[in-house]
Amino acid sequence: MILTRRTLMSRLGAGLALSAAAPLRVWSAVETQMGTARITSLSDGYLTLPASFMFGPVPQVDLPPLLERFDLQGDILKPDCNVTLLQVEGRNVLFDAGSGSAFQDSVGQLVDALDAVGLAPDDITDVIFTHAHPDHLWGVLDDFDDPLFANARHMIGRAERDYWLDPATIDAIGADRAAFAVGAARRLEALEDLETFEDGDEILPGVAAVATHGHTPGHMSFEIRSGSEALMVVGDAIGNHHLAFARPDWPSGADQDLTAGAATRVALMDRLASEQMTMIGYHLPDGGMGRVERGEDGYRFVPLGG
Repeated sequence: MILTRRTLMSRLGAGLALSAAAPLRVWSAVETQMGTARITSLSDGYLTLPASFMFGPVPQVDLPPLLERFDLQGDILKPDCNVTLLQVEGRNVLFDAGSGSAFQDSVGQLVDALDAVGLAPDDITDVIFTHAHPDHLWGVLDDFDDPLFANARHMIGRAERDYWLDPATIDAIGADRAAFAVGAARRLEALEDLETFEDGDEILPGVAAVATHGHTPGHMSFEIRSGSEALMVVGDAIGNHHLAFARPDWPSGADQDLTAGAATRVALMDRLASEQMTMIGYHLPDGGMGRVERGEDGYRFVPLGG
């Protein structure tokens, strides 16, 4: 349970709250060590999405064989939500903040995942956002609109911040995503300490921002480096383990800019496969930590230890 006023509410109604809670999936066992840095993938739960949201823009005539190949049956997708925790030199750094309790019932479990690795929200020193979609940003405030990570610095790419704080965004983004714009602006405005950065900036020692625009206008990934070792936190630049790998050039309905999102995905796949760099994808299975391998047709995701 979240150790804020939400905790009090949960305890007052513990029987009801626990019986209604979504199944907890904590990927605390998925971790890697790079020098003195420990990187852990934590689960915020999983989303429930209509398949048409993802597959709507792809070539429909070519879609059925790929759905069969990846055993994607039915009209609902349930992608995992993996929040990256970096622990190094006294810092506890989160990449994204999860969904909180206001988005979907199956998410909002990050505080429980942190507790499983011996941390509380007050222990977090830095929160760095890939982008400001609900499942990445909305968990930054508790149920009373107080900052959940009270002792943390909060950082986001400048272009991403400016996009969501622009009053014109709510009209330009489309009716189906208007709530995203309202929710993002409210949370970003509540973070009085919010800092911004640019592509290529070293935002923390050994952590560099990498522009991966397309999923949102200012989406950022992050390269964590220790000596010759590196890991890329890709957020939603690679948004699933199936079509994004098999056909990265295809448009994804999850991306706000379909063309830019596909171009970013193709370039990122090529780099990760060429360098054999470990990655963490926010919506990939088994904690999202693994590598990209080239295949005869496209790429494939190889989970850590797989």
